[in-house]
Amino acid sequence: MSADESSLVRCPSCSEIAAPGARFCENCGKPLGAAESTVPSEVTLDRAPTVVDPDPTTGETARRKCAACGGTIAEDGYCADCGTPGQSERDHFEERPAAWVAGVCDRGVRHTRNEDAMALTATDTFAALVVCDGVSSAPDSDVASLAASRAARDVLVDYGPEGSSPRVGTTDQRVAGWTKAMVTASRAASQAVRGVAEQLAATKGKDVADDPPSCTFVAAVVDRDLVVAGWLGDSRVYWLPDSGQAEQLSVDDSWAQEMIAAGVPRAQAETSPQAHAITRWLGPDAPDTDAHCAATVPSEPGWLLVCSDGLWNYCSDAHDMGDLVRRFAGHGDPHETAAALVRWANAQGGRDNITAALARIAPTVTEQR
Repeated sequence: MSADESSLVRCPSCSEIAAPGARFCENCGKPLGAAESTVPSEVTLDRAPTVVDPDPTTGETARRKCAACGGTIAEDGYCADCGTPGQSERDHFEERPAAWVAGVCDRGVRHTRNEDAMALTATDTFAALVVCDGVSSAPDSDVASLAASRAARDVLVDYGPEGSSPRVGTTDQRVAGWTKAMVTASRAASQAVRGVAEQLAATKGKDVADDPPSCTFVAAVVDRDLVVAGWLGDSRVYWLPDSGQAEQLSVDDSWAQEMIAAGVPRAQAETSPQAHAITRWLGPDAPDTDAHCAATVPSEPGWLLVCSDGLWNYCSDAHDMGDLVRRFAGHGDPHETAAALVRWANAQGGRDNITAALARIAPTVTEQR
């Protein structure tokens, strides 16, 4: 064994080679090194999001679904159909704020906790979909991702239909307004992560400055005919029309993307050992918290997908992702489609947490630029 090999740190649980200085295994989430306690955090921050899946006839929240077979989790905590133990709300949760918008967030197969988070909202003509992926090498990033996603969603809602967003004006003016709102949302998400770090420091009685909680950020807004995306990190937004050219609206802030930009083939760059090293993120140590943004005006029906790398790891190319989504689209139900995408990613190995949030878009208005 060479000196370089002897300096490598392998996870005692899954034997994955850890990134330099990592305190948690990127593959399975197990703490690395004796200094890190395996006792759950005593922080009282909200870790379990509300499952938003109301029955349209009664308004009551539906029971949790079994991640293994799709059945119902009974009151005893086990699936009534197959007997599989039910996951906690944070391990697997779903949001369906409108018939045309839904998302599923899942722990995956290999990780011990779900560090992904999402926050969705929708009306008849407006939707905001936010996904944050906690950096698993930093402790308590599951708390940070949940706080960040909710903070960003709230900013976008405040600017939305009941806020200051322009309901008239050219498309360019509306894009400019939503771009500014998206940057404000990313800053609010960053402040939420900082707040988590400060509360953790106060609760744990130790300095977390050297290893603060962190997460990626991606969001998309649908405002009638307009779609605006914003991101930091490597979670993604795809526009997937029923016909025509699928496209990835976001551009990863990652080592792999830098290699692709330099001419390295996508498949080679995204399967390299450094592929998921991100160059921008949210956290107290983040050098830049302003989201990069892009906009599009769909001219035909299709799907808007906001997802974490736990999904796109297995289907990166936009054209391939479009084929995958259409394969599971069925009757056009975003909830059923998102759930099918998560099950598919788990069947591929589920090496990471998985989040898929979808909006079904059928444009009817064309505005003057």
